[in-house]
Amino acid sequence: MSEQSEWMEAAEAAARVAGAVALAHYRRGVVVETKSDGTPVSVADRQAEEAVRSWLEARFPRDGIVGEELGVARPEARRRWLVDPIDGTKTFVRRVPLWGTLVALVEGDEVLAGAAFFPAVEELVVAARGAGCLWNGVPAHVSEVARLSEATVLATDERFAGNLHQRTRWSRLVDSTAQARSWGDCYGYLLVATGRAEAMVDGVMAPWDAAALKPIVEEAGGVFTDWKGRRTAFGGDTIATNRALADPVRALLVAAGP
Repeated sequence: MSEQSEWMEAAEAAARVAGAVALAHYRRGVVVETKSDGTPVSVADRQAEEAVRSWLEARFPRDGIVGEELGVARPEARRRWLVDPIDGTKTFVRRVPLWGTLVALVEGDEVLAGAAFFPAVEELVVAARGAGCLWNGVPAHVSEVARLSEATVLATDERFAGNLHQRTRWSRLVDSTAQARSWGDCYGYLLVATGRAEAMVDGVMAPWDAAALKPIVEEAGGVFTDWKGRRTAFGGDTIATNRALADPVRALLVAAGP
């Protein structure tokens, strides 16, 4: 088995561990708290992260772990696992099934592999650098739509956390496309990677939000950047597109003035 295949298997297995814990809570409901940054968190987030961290510790004891809820283990490690136990917690607590568990393996600023598991809708997408992207076990591909006027574009929240520049640029993109939808979170990136939408954008993204999604989109044939056009998962915001519309979408989002 190749190293890339091993990374993919591990990322997928880890995402499934956390996803199973989260799904059990999703089915019976949870009490929600508010973190210091104003975002929601529940016992489901914490227990799912505890489960995946234990799984990773047992198999990769020298690797670092960075999780949204439980912080950093072994920050000096060359390789790190980035974990978001429930991406889309606001969606999760409203009993909408389009939330996911994200796991990425990172070395420096290079993402080696990533998995996104959506337990409530039984979809999983996993990829490793140079090894392709699999959607429920079969190769995933972005769409070939090449006209903005025929494109579907997605965003998690069209308010963009009050960022007027991003909101204005998003509006310009929407006006050029066939349709726009929100309530995205990580599910929007799955839709781009599997050819069901042409672009997904977010105005604010933490490393554990973005890292797993970069190889998924790229290995499916798409383009993943921040809002400055840099091909990184660590820019603090993201634009994911199919390849055919990579330039025109970014011409509106990256280069356009306020």
